[in-house]
Amino acid sequence: MVATSLCLGRILRWVLLFFIHFAHKCAAQTTAFEFPVLTIRNLTLLGDAHLKNGTVSLSKELGVPTSSAGRALYSQPVRLLDPYTKISASFKTYFSFSVTNVGPGPDPVSIGDGLAFIIASDDTTVGGPGGFLGVMSPVTGFGDALQENQNTIAVEFDTQLDVQFNDPNGNHVGLDINNMTSVQVADLGTIDVDIKSGNIITAWIEYDSTEKILSVSMSYSSEKPLEPVLSVRIDLSQYLNEFMFVGFSASTGGSTELHNIERWSFSSFGPPSSNKNPSVSPVHPPAGYSAPLDTDQKSPLSPIPVLGRKGGCHSHVCMSGGMVVGLATGGAFVIALFAGSTAWFCLSKHRRLKRSDSFSSDIVKLKLPRKFTYKELSTATKGFQTTRIVGHGAFGTVYKGILPDNGALVAVKRSTNNTQGKSEFLSELSIIGCLRHRNLVQLQGWCYEKGEVLLVYDYMSNSSLDKVLFQEGGEGFVLSWRHRCNIVMGVASALAYLHEEWEKQIVHRDVKASNIMLDGSFNARLGDFGLARLTEHNKSPDATLTAGTMGYLAPEYILSGKASEKTDVFSFGAVVLEVACGRRPIEKDVGPRGSNLVDWVWGLHRDGQILEVADVRLEGNFDVKEMTRMLLVGLLCSHPDPVTRPTMRQVLQILSGEAPVPHVPRSKPSISFPSNLLLNLQDIVSDCDQSELSSCSTSFKDQYSR
Repeated sequence: MVATSLCLGRILRWVLLFFIHFAHKCAAQTTAFEFPVLTIRNLTLLGDAHLKNGTVSLSKELGVPTSSAGRALYSQPVRLLDPYTKISASFKTYFSFSVTNVGPGPDPVSIGDGLAFIIASDDTTVGGPGGFLGVMSPVTGFGDALQENQNTIAVEFDTQLDVQFNDPNGNHVGLDINNMTSVQVADLGTIDVDIKSGNIITAWIEYDSTEKILSVSMSYSSEKPLEPVLSVRIDLSQYLNEFMFVGFSASTGGSTELHNIERWSFSSFGPPSSNKNPSVSPVHPPAGYSAPLDTDQKSPLSPIPVLGRKGGCHSHVCMSGGMVVGLATGGAFVIALFAGSTAWFCLSKHRRLKRSDSFSSDIVKLKLPRKFTYKELSTATKGFQTTRIVGHGAFGTVYKGILPDNGALVAVKRSTNNTQGKSEFLSELSIIGCLRHRNLVQLQGWCYEKGEVLLVYDYMSNSSLDKVLFQEGGEGFVLSWRHRCNIVMGVASALAYLHEEWEKQIVHRDVKASNIMLDGSFNARLGDFGLARLTEHNKSPDATLTAGTMGYLAPEYILSGKASEKTDVFSFGAVVLEVACGRRPIEKDVGPRGSNLVDWVWGLHRDGQILEVADVRLEGNFDVKEMTRMLLVGLLCSHPDPVTRPTMRQVLQILSGEAPVPHVPRSKPSISFPSNLLLNLQDIVSDCDQSELSSCSTSFKDQYSR
């Protein structure tokens, strides 16, 4: 009865809050949109701004000393001020961006200039280059930087010290109002953030119209810091028009910087409707305004109303006071009707919670990151919509999500098998929850409700290595040689950490291209630890079930079912050859090359033509020494004899040039296994479907049964 009373009380409180919130909506309007992937459909691009691979590049790579300036705005105006009461809206926005130097030389020095989040009066002009950041246009007079339209508010992320604008240094954030001399600035060195690092940076900008405070927070991670780096007490209402455009601008001053916006979310609340002038006609936005579209649903975002003046709201957003009272009365009647069902619901919920207590307590003991509610993750993924699916694995589906509390973009892994899923879920939690390495996918939290298990990770904007390498979903994009080298080094560093540097040895057991995620700068992040096993250093893991993906599995692993760090090395070797050659470890219908990648590379190495295996899509744009070294490392790691394979620490030394490449025999060493070995292939957890299993088996037999 106590549980039932508490549950009923919660429902009553929810109903009351709902009607209060609903009535409050009649007094104010909301604008909200999000761009997990930016599209031209909802953006106005000006100057040098252009769309590339789902991100907005605000500047172009131009020859020095040519300057570049560009602006990207949300295509619809946002109502930010009530023209009669002069009360402004509150708003918040978060976005991820990067500033990359592409100048010549091994260590080019950036000479500016930076980018800015802007609130502008028009959507047709671009400001000046250099220190003006594309925000404002210089007029006659040194240091005078007024925009023709006068009303422009900007939060600048400046990479150049401009003396004429009183900049403190070349790495700061500042608030600019109708002038490029900032009202207030903050040194980003105090929070160890370097705008010019080339890394993805997330910024949060919030304005509270009641408190009259604008704050800016920044971080390399998707978690908003507890304290802002910049906080300014200011009343923006005197600098706002009723309707304004929001977006970004950037510029260079004869420099080599590229400024990219990876994702963006914006929301505002208010301003309240004015009823002081009932004779005034309803206010409408500028000509051409239409409801913006949500990038996932392709339907109008809700709610984005435009308020009238005669005490009313649009019918799809608000209702009159009488209707609210009527609904409140009807709501009370509905509560009475459902009192009995409420008791039943609460008792059922109590039983479900009791069943999950033991499982949840096991998780809590692990002292892991944040525990999410099912509701939070359902909201983040829009009810686990199929349009939010970004990947599938042996043990679950991965969804793209946006956390409702801080706007962080995450990947939500949802188990599809209740029995096996819980086991793999706990395994993954117990291992990756304690790991910290720049080349490992970071676990953000977990959830276990409604009989489902879910893991929350950082979202990787460039998906997985296999999708990028083989252009799945892309048209004509070729992964550059420099990115390929960086990816291979990153994975090697992650495996060296797992095998030798953490307090216990971790054998991943499923190293493959689809488990290597790529962030916005194409840095590798090894993920999916569902099959991983912990063991003391210098001891063998207890696992005896062969699991993984054909083409990446070491021969001794298939034979014995026992994984070791050397089986991970073999899988890494397959990935290395995959990256260098641009083809999968096992393929069907490949003609004279044969279906097995390792055999093909060994054959051309024997003939002294190993460079012939280089990915033809690179068109020769690679360093010959680096390519040769990478291919030989791939063969060493793919050696049939596990004793001969190098450790991952040795691999790192070889790839970086710190150690020479050991001798690699011209011909592939032979190895024999029992003829009945292929009977075990049916037990392997593999990405090979039934139609491909025979091809996998044939490939294995050709490679090792001799």
